[in-house]
Amino acid sequence: MAQSILITGCSSGIGLDAARGLRARGWRVFASCRQQADCDLLRAEGFDSPRLDYADEASIETALAQVLDATGGTLDALYNNGAFACPGAVEDLPRGALREIFETNLFGPHDLTRRVIPVMRAQGHGRIVNCSSVLGLVGIKWRGAYVSTKFALEGLTDVLRIEMQGTGISISLIEPGPVTSHIRANAIAHFEKWIDWENSARAAEYAGLRGRLYEDRGPDRFELPASAVTKKLIHALESPRPRARYYVTTPTHLMGFLRRVLPTRTLDWLIAKG
Repeated sequence: MAQSILITGCSSGIGLDAARGLRARGWRVFASCRQQADCDLLRAEGFDSPRLDYADEASIETALAQVLDATGGTLDALYNNGAFACPGAVEDLPRGALREIFETNLFGPHDLTRRVIPVMRAQGHGRIVNCSSVLGLVGIKWRGAYVSTKFALEGLTDVLRIEMQGTGISISLIEPGPVTSHIRANAIAHFEKWIDWENSARAAEYAGLRGRLYEDRGPDRFELPASAVTKKLIHALESPRPRARYYVTTPTHLMGFLRRVLPTRTLDWLIAKG
């Protein structure tokens, strides 16, 4: 029987490439999306595509039940990929903005993972891969909300990996840097909902951020296609000895190294210079 995997956030970018790439390798892919319309598009491609919204506990329960019903109660792997960004200065982030982003970027993946672990324990094996970011290693100006969720995901995943030793369940993190996706465009709605930039003490500084959000300036420096992440995901899922961490893109390798060797003050200065 083909190995099975549930992937979240498959409407575009990293999740969509992972779904297509793993299906090409013979996996049975359950490619979930937050919006039903995106699920319908994936079903037209021949995917099993349950609707799963991390911020909606009922949808998590229903989606996993559909997957397990289709597989006869087993699941070989879970890839927690879905997430969004809410740009803005930390001092301008309302409580509601942080609550909303943590629901999707941390609490939802944790909820889904907790529901999957008993299935993997019962079958004696499994792979759980969480998609973090270079921003789970270092903080960057204007990204405080997203950074805080990824730092939290890193810590929770590290502890889970240690606790799962001896269970047959492997836990890995993938940490992409700039990768082609819709995350910037998708962040606009969250920025407009939560950030009152015009009344901010930093109103003049928002010009640069707003330009980046609203103007298509082409690929970022060192940007790689989503297939670069899929390549690392394949190793995490299929290697006999999956790694704890997989860096993707030059900035992630560089920041991972600099975080280890530089004093915090020096690293802050380098990051602030861009």
